[in-house]
Amino acid sequence: MKTGLVSTLNMPGGNITGAAHINVDTAPKRLQLLHELLPTKQNFGLLTNPRSPLTASVETGVKAAADTLGVKLTIHHASTDEEIDALFKDVASGAEDGLVIGTDPFFTSRVTELGQKSLQLRVPAIYQYRDFAAAGGTMSYGGDIKESYYQAGIYAGRILNGAKPSDLPVQLSTRVEFFINLKNTKALGIDTPIALVGRANEVIE
Repeated sequence: MKTGLVSTLNMPGGNITGAAHINVDTAPKRLQLLHELLPTKQNFGLLTNPRSPLTASVETGVKAAADTLGVKLTIHHASTDEEIDALFKDVASGAEDGLVIGTDPFFTSRVTELGQKSLQLRVPAIYQYRDFAAAGGTMSYGGDIKESYYQAGIYAGRILNGAKPSDLPVQLSTRVEFFINLKNTKALGIDTPIALVGRANEVIE
């Protein structure tokens, strides 16, 4: 609803409905998991897109998590490839100890590039989806996007058979997934806590 596309999940109104998953609410947990991976580090960055309607909510939640953890959080904005490049190079130079990637379609569309930058520039980073970790990122934590795609496919079929989008409640998946790329953490010289590995839905090796 924060995007303004529907009035409510139960009664979307208009001509739009679909499937969604938890995204904004998982961002604070990403900071917590990154801190668990790097328990001796105290200086973290958060990357958000200032053009996204979700940014304010993401920043508020992650700031609160940083206060609870007692760590310093620096917020960075990027809405172009050039700005992302500059940020990763800045973090790699020692500006922060690790990076939380905020929730945003712009970043999601650059999963491979972001994952590769994380590994190439030796920046511990946690993202929303598994594809980021598989591409070179350190970890990912977020809603199950595959389930959303499945529900969206079911709705597409119902609409093609005559159902009105305004009569179909938005399906919200509450399942979240946590992935660790153990090969990449080793490449970065990080000794991944066994307890953290044990909580992962999948360990990529």
